[in-house]
Amino acid sequence: MIGEIIAIGDELTSGRILNSTSYFAASHLYGAGHEIAAMATIGDAPEMIGKAIRESIERADFVVVTGGLGATSDDKTTKAVADALDRPTTFYPEIFEKIKESQSFREMPSLEKLAWLPSGAEILKPGEKIAGYLLVYNKKPIFFLPGIPYQMRELMLDRVIPRLAAWSGDMGLVRQKVYKVFGLEEHVIHGRLASLEKENRLLRIGYYPVSAEVHVSLTVRGETGQEADQSFSQSDIGIKKALGDCIYDEDGNSLEMIVGKALRDRGFMLGLAESCTGGGLAHRITTVPGSSAYFSGGIVAYTNKMKECFLRVRPETLEKYGAVSRETAREMAFGACTSIGSDVTLAITGIAGPDGGTKEKPVGTVYFGLATPEFVRDFSFLFTGKRDMIQTKSAMTGLDLLRRYLLKLHLPDS
Repeated sequence: MIGEIIAIGDELTSGRILNSTSYFAASHLYGAGHEIAAMATIGDAPEMIGKAIRESIERADFVVVTGGLGATSDDKTTKAVADALDRPTTFYPEIFEKIKESQSFREMPSLEKLAWLPSGAEILKPGEKIAGYLLVYNKKPIFFLPGIPYQMRELMLDRVIPRLAAWSGDMGLVRQKVYKVFGLEEHVIHGRLASLEKENRLLRIGYYPVSAEVHVSLTVRGETGQEADQSFSQSDIGIKKALGDCIYDEDGNSLEMIVGKALRDRGFMLGLAESCTGGGLAHRITTVPGSSAYFSGGIVAYTNKMKECFLRVRPETLEKYGAVSRETAREMAFGACTSIGSDVTLAITGIAGPDGGTKEKPVGTVYFGLATPEFVRDFSFLFTGKRDMIQTKSAMTGLDLLRRYLLKLHLPDS
């Protein structure tokens, strides 16, 4: 199918914010076998919004619109669409009920605006606190997604691409899956899968770096449903064989959700001891609802004194090996295991930069300690990138080490 993408917001046209949503949408839609004929970025002017959508839906088979769905005065997409397509806004009580549950509604009654959508709109994720809806106009789908990048990406992968695959009775001929991969660079993944693309004319593989991980999309088309199924099954086996246990999910779960489920299934409580990540790993763990069932807590020990007092790291270890060392990581992990009283503990200490590196321990050097009351192991990595990326990679690597330990997968060499 041929589509167009429209990104809405004065913050985009002024250059204050980079338009990353259109890039994400275009790359994933292309990977799913669609052609993007045009992309437009326009401001928050209702007349321009309506005109752009009317013109796009005349030319294209589908349109994806991002931005302008919020509750503030500059969020004008829904009203502009209602006027331009002659779809008067209608009150959706199920949305309003979810809004009223939030603390934000008491502080910002204007959130009721989110419950008014163009008539005929289909909520993309009913029951969840995320804006986004589908409107069918002249038998063509128009997807309206939030401008908040992580929400837009979630709806694009979970709702938009599957709905487009099924549009116009095409469901039986298209199969698609997204694999979330951690621990392999994009070019390495491409090298491992290149032969699959050459051998099978029916498949298309897309590669999409998302923060410190890579999402790999597989799209298979067939002349018949049976042909699509057979080709998809063979391709799925080939991808899993090539990428192995670096694939951590195929069902839309995050790495922290996978780790949380593994902890819950085993009845384990997790403790953390963080230095260079500054609590970033604990933050990721606690974004998952119900994480109190398996997360005891964490200690952010940035100074040597904190490491000595709260994590029981010996002064002689710090003096001989330094705060950033495998020896310190081991003692941090084991000390936290005792202090917190957890079943399994992960410790992180490293140099996030931009300063502090040496020839022996350059910026990006990070040590991990993984401990239970019975044993402790250490791991070392050298990450690249700016400070925030090194911190992100460190937190996600910590999650991946936990995943591998809990699921009895191969752990990297120390």
